[in-house]
Amino acid sequence: MRRTFVTIVCGILALVAQGFSPAFAADKVPAAGGDITLTPLIHSSIQIEHAGKVIQVDPWSMLDLARYKKADLILITDDPAHHLDLKAIAALRKSGAPVVIPEVAKAKYPDGIIMANGERATEGGVTVEAIPAYDIIQGAPEHPKGKSNGYVITLGGTRIYVVGVTECVPEVRGAKNIDVAFFAMNVPLERMEPAAAIDCLSAIKPKVVYPYHYDQEWVRPVPAGGKRPQPSTRGLKELSDALGRQKIEVRLANWYPQ
Repeated sequence: MRRTFVTIVCGILALVAQGFSPAFAADKVPAAGGDITLTPLIHSSIQIEHAGKVIQVDPWSMLDLARYKKADLILITDDPAHHLDLKAIAALRKSGAPVVIPEVAKAKYPDGIIMANGERATEGGVTVEAIPAYDIIQGAPEHPKGKSNGYVITLGGTRIYVVGVTECVPEVRGAKNIDVAFFAMNVPLERMEPAAAIDCLSAIKPKVVYPYHYDQEWVRPVPAGGKRPQPSTRGLKELSDALGRQKIEVRLANWYPQ
């Protein structure tokens, strides 16, 4: 069942304010050959299912791997451990399933299939386009041009854009005919703050947006005996309100389970 952005925003913000971590079931989007099932998992990990195929994007073993399904195709956007997790890949890869990586990940995962920015290929029976993901504002953590990928995945004629960690560079802003976008926010060094995210998504005009990868503190190591902080929801309501006025549906998921 499709959720309206108003219902989701009110519900999740009320729960977060009370210190709860709301459950978020898989969503459906229509496609030829049957609906696509989208399951937000953790931070930037996404499970996508269509017509018997399972795609895992940036699987991460910080979440119990029993929550994931075995993959016919794995897509890796970048080389930090919360994107490129060798344990998760080994656990979730079906025998012989392709693992698509940017070139920067080759040293850590030699068995990966390298896709350079701008390339298009069919892997595991799925059409994938690698879209550049990079910084305009310079400084660590570095995302120089050519290092990282976003991916447009086409399933049954429906186009799903996993944007990755990027600013609103021309290649991102110019993405066309996007049905669903997974869009990183609040990236360090004031990259992709809410106003910038709203501007970028207003240009892309997807039908549905999932804000993701928005809590940078959560992926850092927790001191011994310490507690992981509550995830930041900064900008989620601002984004939802602005895009809702443009008839772009915003879906808020439980990316940071406690």
